Formats: sequence, structure tokens, C-alpha cells
Amino acid sequence: MKHTRSYQYILPGTIVFSIFLMLIGICIGDASEILPGLWKIVTMQDLLITDYIDIAGPAAAFVNAGLVTIISICLIWLAKDPFNGFTIVEMGLMAGFSLFGKNLFNIWPIILGTWLYARYQREPFSKYASVALLSTSLAPLVSYMALGSVHASIPLGVLTGVAVGFLLPSLSAYTYKIQNGMNLYNMGFACGLFAMMVVPILTAFGDKPDSALYWSTGHNTELVTVLTVLCTAFILVGFFGSGVPSWAVWAGYRRLLTTTGRVPSDYLRMFGTGPVLVNIGVNGLIGMAYILLIGGDLNGPTLGGIFTIMGFSAFGKHPRNIIPVMVGVWMGAYGMHYEPNYPALQLAGLFGTTLAPISGHFGAPFGVLAGFIHSALVLQTGGPVAGLNLYNNGFSGGLIAIVLYPTLTAIVRHRRPKMRDADYFDLFGEQAPINMSYWHTHKPETDEKTHLQEKPDTKMPEDEPDATDLRSADDLLPGEKQE
Repeated sequence: MKHTRSYQYILPGTIVFSIFLMLIGICIGDASEILPGLWKIVTMQDLLITDYIDIAGPAAAFVNAGLVTIISICLIWLAKDPFNGFTIVEMGLMAGFSLFGKNLFNIWPIILGTWLYARYQREPFSKYASVALLSTSLAPLVSYMALGSVHASIPLGVLTGVAVGFLLPSLSAYTYKIQNGMNLYNMGFACGLFAMMVVPILTAFGDKPDSALYWSTGHNTELVTVLTVLCTAFILVGFFGSGVPSWAVWAGYRRLLTTTGRVPSDYLRMFGTGPVLVNIGVNGLIGMAYILLIGGDLNGPTLGGIFTIMGFSAFGKHPRNIIPVMVGVWMGAYGMHYEPNYPALQLAGLFGTTLAPISGHFGAPFGVLAGFIHSALVLQTGGPVAGLNLYNNGFSGGLIAIVLYPTLTAIVRHRRPKMRDADYFDLFGEQAPINMSYWHTHKPETDEKTHLQEKPDTKMPEDEPDATDLRSADDLLPGEKQE
């Protein structure tokens, strides 16, 4: 199918994007600083928040991001892990966090640990390759144990990373279920729980990791230009370069905006390349606009947040479900007598969109509520993990999702909350397009079951409603009938 063949462009497209990142660094930085800057990056402890642009200069930071992104897509390709919407998520995460925490050294021990886990389970690495990349959320722990701990040594750092990679697949598979698809950053929650155990153990042995703050300023002008060009290119390619008429892309994008974003929502499989590329570009512009409107700084961490939003534009995020969360974070900042441009709150406004499914599932007012709570909670969850978990907003988002979902389900939706029983690893192994053509013609409580029996290969994500009744039929859980 033509839609399936479009996945082949993910590999060359990612490589082009990675080269673009490296060219950005060279254009706005000093090329002579690349090698010494890369050395400085790999020898840093990398505790949150460590802005590579601040410590090593733009050239080294963007070259590191480009190289890590190329490594990531090649790993997925060599492992024969199917390309799908989540592949785009992983590339956004790896590119973004390679500007403040992931580097050419500290990701490898974790990837090795996950590979060993796959061997231990006697399963192909392709099943776990995506989890290996996501687990690099704890890459700062590798750098800290190798370079910053009172017991620091490179073998200890490598061994720690291998242990992280070996243990996280099983933990992340469990945490995925208890959040009921309401937190897009599942691995952030799993890594947060893991780090909460590690930090007290380190403290008991006389160690004391602590968060950091390296935060660059003064790059808004050039980075606004770069982001505007990049996002505009995504939108134009989506409309005119995806192989389908622009009117069809617009129609697909409009239908994409009616989804909740609840996991799993693989927009690439559901709507095709064109609407996804448009969504990526639009969401990137929204993320940049948010930072500029609050008087924030475009730098390594905030650019990482924007890239993360752009990545998840293929898997759950769109303007209608992320803007309410951003508004909630902005309101929460003033409620706590902070300014929204406080560094941690700048990141909360971007990464807090992990709670976009709450906004999509329950409605925009509850998205604002989730963002408001997140703005307060995320400032406290960083302490127990001591800056070791790069996806700290995912940790905070997971806690909020676990509390809000059953509470709002009981009060607002009047349904019995259930723990999701889907397999986390199914997110990474599916590639076949999802047939969305029956959205407007069938009712979910009757015809959806018939449709799935007749076409088992076109299974629809359990969160997607019949567009004729978005409010009442939205997000039926497995085995649950519409009331």
C-alpha cells in the first residue's frame, strides 16, 4: 500500500533532519569549538538541567544532537523494528534531549543493557529497541556514576547503565497499564520510580547527587528563524509533498484534531504522512510561540521540549489538546507567585503536554486543571530524583494521570475505571495502516466489534470515538459498552 511505503522515508528523512541540526550549530556557533565542546559534553555529569548550548556552545550541542539522532534511527533500522508513528516520537525525544542530557557516551550502556534483556528473554532485540532508546532518560545516572559520584569510575558508570537498560523494560510495561493512556511519557514515569529508589541508596552509601542549572540565554533571534523555517517546511511538505491532494491532507488533519490523543494514538497509521507532517509543523510553532509569549528563552532545554512536542505530534498531541495544558501551567505559575519564564516552568509548559490526553478525553477545562496541578507538582518531583531523570515531567504527569483518571471518570464520565491490559510493546511493533473510513458511518457500540472481526489487521486504537458522537462514545475501554 502507498501509505505503508511512505514509512520508508522515515529513515532518510531523519538523516536529513539530523544533518540540518548539525548545520544549524555550525551556522550559529563556531565550528572550531565542535571537538572541544563534544569532549566537554561527554565529560559532564549531565544532571537536570544541563544545557549543552551553555556549557559547550551551539556548534557542539547541535552536532551532538544530530549524531545521537542518526545513531538512534540507525539502531531502529538495524534492529528491524517496524517504522511507525512512535518512531517519529523517539526521534523527537532523542534529538531534543541530546541538547541537554544525552550524549554519545552515556546512552550506550543503557542500550547494551536492554539488548542483554532481550537475549535473556530469548526474544528479538527489535521488540525492545524502542524501549532501549526511551530508557536513556536515565543517561545522567550513567554520567554521574562514571564522572561525578564519590565512587565514580567509568566501569561503574557502564555497569549502572547496563543495569538500568536491563531492568526498565519490565517496569515500563507495568507502568503503562496503570496510567490508562493518560500520560504520553510512560517511560518518564517508570524512570522516575526507578530513580526514586536509586537516590536513597546512593545517599546511604555517602553519595549525594543534586540537580543543576546551566541555562543559556540570548539565542532567541536565530533560533526563532531556524524553528520557523523548519516548521514551515514540515507544513508545506505535508500539504504538497506527501503524494495526496492538499484537500485530502486538510480533511485528514481536521479529523486528527477530533481525536483525544489517548495512548495508543498512532497518527501516522491512522491518518497518513500529510496530516502528521502538518501537525508536527503547527505544534512546533505553538511551542515556540508559548516560550516567546511568556518571555522565555529558546535554548537547549526549551528546544528539546519543542522537539518533543513535534515528535509526539505523530502520537497523541495536537493543538486542541495541548493548548489547554499550557494555559493551565501558565495560570499555575502566577498562582504560586512565580513567573512563567522561571526555567523549570518554561519546561513544564512544554513537557507538561504529556497530559494532553486528559484534555482530549475529559475536555479542555480539565486539561487546564491538569496543567495547573502539573505546574506545582513538577517543581517538587525533581528533588527526590535529584536531576537523574531527564523525563521528570513524565514522572509528574504519571502521578497526575493515576489520580485524575479514576477521579474524573467517577465524577464526570460516570464510568467504572479499569486498568488497561494492553501490552506496552505492541506500541512499537505495529506498522499496518489503520482504516478510519468507518468513523462517520458506524456506531462504536455495535459496528466496531463487527468491523474488527471482519478486518483484524485494521484494529482501531481503543480511544478513538465515532465522530458523530465524540462526547458520549469517546474512549471506550476494552469490553466496555456505551452508556
